[in-house]
Amino acid sequence: MKDILFIIGSESDREAAAPGLALMKEKGLEGDLAVYSAHRNLPALSDFLKENSGAYRVIIAAAGLSAALPGIVASLCANPVIGVPLVSGPLAGIDALLSILQLPKGVPVATMGIGGQGVLNAVHLAERIIKAAG
Repeated sequence: MKDILFIIGSESDREAAAPGLALMKEKGLEGDLAVYSAHRNLPALSDFLKENSGAYRVIIAAAGLSAALPGIVASLCANPVIGVPLVSGPLAGIDALLSILQLPKGVPVATMGIGGQGVLNAVHLAERIIKAAG
């Protein structure tokens, strides 16, 4: 089983995810990056999670604007999910932050801060979850 699956909603988010992926490598955490849009291709995201979520201990989902990705991921699998709001749009990530924070009951997502600090803290939290689970 791998440690972390890092999901971003589009190729344009790859740069925002890069520091987190580097930190994962630095910490010796095994993981992968996947690109799936909750808005543009929900069936593909759903199929991917059904087939692959069991291969990872924690999922980090990063998204901007309406930031549906973390909540959709949490609703489709049993893994701990960490949501990272990305800086984008006229509200510079505030909308994404509120979207991830205000998910309905039964769809738990740990929410990090906006942008780069959030990406790094997501990896740190994932590491703590993995260590606590043994």
